[in-house]
Amino acid sequence: MKNIFTSQNALLLAAMLLLGSCSDKQDTAPSIASIAVHNPDFQILEDAAVRGGVAGTLSNKNPNDPSGNYTVFAPTNAAFARLGLRSAADLNGLQQSFLTSTLLYHVFSGNLLGSNLTAGTTSASVLQDASKTAITRRVIERQGVRYINGSRLLATDVPAANGTVHPIDKVLLATGVDIVQSAIALKDAKVFVTPELSFLVEAVLYAELAPDFTASPGSPALTVFAPTDQAFRELGTLLGVPLNVPADIRRLPKTTVQAVLLNHVVPGGQFTPEMPENSAVKTAGGGSLQLGPFLNGTLTVQGKGNTMPASMVIPDVQCTNGTVHVINKVLLP
Repeated sequence: MKNIFTSQNALLLAAMLLLGSCSDKQDTAPSIASIAVHNPDFQILEDAAVRGGVAGTLSNKNPNDPSGNYTVFAPTNAAFARLGLRSAADLNGLQQSFLTSTLLYHVFSGNLLGSNLTAGTTSASVLQDASKTAITRRVIERQGVRYINGSRLLATDVPAANGTVHPIDKVLLATGVDIVQSAIALKDAKVFVTPELSFLVEAVLYAELAPDFTASPGSPALTVFAPTDQAFRELGTLLGVPLNVPADIRRLPKTTVQAVLLNHVVPGGQFTPEMPENSAVKTAGGGSLQLGPFLNGTLTVQGKGNTMPASMVIPDVQCTNGTVHVINKVLLP
């Protein structure tokens, strides 16, 4: 698998550098947008840039940088496919405003070369939170491989007329709000056009745990494993208590819901490359979760009461008070 992955990276980089060299012969380097247009491995990024209204921006010089440059961490088609986005039509499943914000989170104002992407450093995106503060990304190194948050750098320093492109293997996600508000945004269909995490939001409210997941001055960062709505429906089948709609959560004892929710919380906001593989981690509820191997940028996670581990459906969502990993099972104590 490693050899295949390395070969794919080499082909990807070679294709982009070839594009750049052809443009040099024409005395015209391609813009960042042109690289996406002419490289088939960035087809979905191109479609997303058009729908998100940023294609024009990335075709031109950056007016806010003296050198006129942008740096873009560019998700490949495979990166979008991990979110079920395999065609331009699939992008219609996302709210346009969320798509635009997501694309802006991939952009740095200025030229940020690969040599500056060292472990422990951060970089500001052009996406801002409600206080007009730039939302940052951090560089993580795991076993000699560099990641931007949880996204692996596939190559660096692909030159463009208006900056630099760094291909990555996952779409970067940031909400600009805390964990509770992020979940509510999903419930209210402000991310996907259909609601998600509706059962989780109802459970948090019923268990009176919203303050525990809300950002406040001095509050510690959290890692939260967030079960999908389908995960809760499957839990209802397992328990023999149908959970057909979010309000059905209230048919369960409040103390039980509290214990289950706290079993999904681990102190410290960690992206997947920072998480210890094949290890037990302590939860906020006093129990533990078993993390599986670190493979393809994700880990499985299993509660003591689960017969099978949960997989990460959407890993590495950055919130203002930690990181959320959406998973496909409820983790039982």
